[in-house]
Amino acid sequence: MAVPTDNGAWIRRFHPAPDAPTRLVCFAHAGGSASYFYPVSQALSPSLDVLAVQYPGRQDRRAEPAFEDVPRLVDALVDEVAVWADRPLALFGHSLGATVAFEVARRLQARGTEVSALFASGRRAPSRHRPAWVHEGDDDALIREMLKLEGTDAQMLTDPELVRMILPALRADYKAAETYRYQPGPPLTCPVYALTGDADPQVDVPDAESWREHTTGPFALHVFSGGHFYLNRHAPQVMALIRRHAADGVVAGHARA
Repeated sequence: MAVPTDNGAWIRRFHPAPDAPTRLVCFAHAGGSASYFYPVSQALSPSLDVLAVQYPGRQDRRAEPAFEDVPRLVDALVDEVAVWADRPLALFGHSLGATVAFEVARRLQARGTEVSALFASGRRAPSRHRPAWVHEGDDDALIREMLKLEGTDAQMLTDPELVRMILPALRADYKAAETYRYQPGPPLTCPVYALTGDADPQVDVPDAESWREHTTGPFALHVFSGGHFYLNRHAPQVMALIRRHAADGVVAGHARA
């Protein structure tokens, strides 16, 4: 399968690095978009060729319906990622994106394309289900959740037009995240790196530690100070961690950042 020469609908390649030895594919959180990873691409290029996934229902794809369940999203997405596998692929996902990245990694591995590393950020391990029904609440409840997690500029949420534009995709994403159920199967064989904030209201350290159960390869847990969007505060450290692990696969045990 030929490697694409442009971004297409699903992939944004903000700073192409065709000579990089590894590609990093990034998957956004609920309500997030590919542009969230523009600074990541800027920081990691040219040592990594960074690709950011653009889900339907937001920004330039806002006219398309957002997916409301993870399996259907992965069904639509996995081929779009697979075409970039002419060199090692590392996957990074935050929150909902970590679940999506995990399921994409499983699909790729089942096809014989093993990813070089999975970075699972701000998300419980797939086997650690916790009931939640935010997606069934009204618009005000969704906005309160966004404010609680501190992932969105509060001023944006006072603009009725912006709120009207983002809420449908946000609700669909929350439904996908909250209705996801892990289906047992072969574990990954690639290294898995779990990243979490020590004050994340959605993920405690044992939840993050349990990612260890989903790979037969190396595992490391990195705990940062902060909440669900700890990575906004610790961007340089997170970028260094990704660069180090994606480049050489060094890992062992349990690290605290």
